[in-house]
Amino acid sequence: MKTGASEQPVQFMSMLRLFLVLTVLTGIVYPLLITAAARLIWPDQSQGSLLRKDGQIVGSALIGQSFSTPRYFWGRPSATTPQPYNAAASTGSNIGPTNAAQIGAVRERVAALRAADPTNALPIPVDLVTASASGLDPHITPAAAYYQSARVARERGLPEPDVRALIARYTEGRTFGVLGEPRVNVLKLNLALDALR
Repeated sequence: MKTGASEQPVQFMSMLRLFLVLTVLTGIVYPLLITAAARLIWPDQSQGSLLRKDGQIVGSALIGQSFSTPRYFWGRPSATTPQPYNAAASTGSNIGPTNAAQIGAVRERVAALRAADPTNALPIPVDLVTASASGLDPHITPAAAYYQSARVARERGLPEPDVRALIARYTEGRTFGVLGEPRVNVLKLNLALDALR
């Protein structure tokens, strides 16, 4: 039995109403509810985990920043372009450990670390010379922070035990006690370092 031509406008109007209802529910109501719930439950995280210094936003705890002066702790190298830690271009270098470009980049980074602290004979932690998969990692291992403690203390005229105590204070444990590894947020550590008197 064929549907009559008179039923087609009825079906079209039903589909149009369903489309509009679903658009309002999934495109407006649901995002507003989720955003409100996130702001209520996780107010800091839902706003981007922003860090402030003297009332001014200086960065996010979720995205690394480039520090290059010897008086600051340095983070992991970033593989993003056109500038380091470009959140719009999150990517790894996608080159393997035997690639000539990777070997050359690691050698340059090792040389820069040795030049910044020529008296430091400790082995250089791998996270100070290799980029993370996203290129945005804001953390380094505690070993990478302790490797830099003598240089930072010397450059700032601080006792090294004070700097090492600051590293210990800003070392975050494993997530839920089991996931990941202990880590240090470089921006938080540097802000705390600036706050030392």
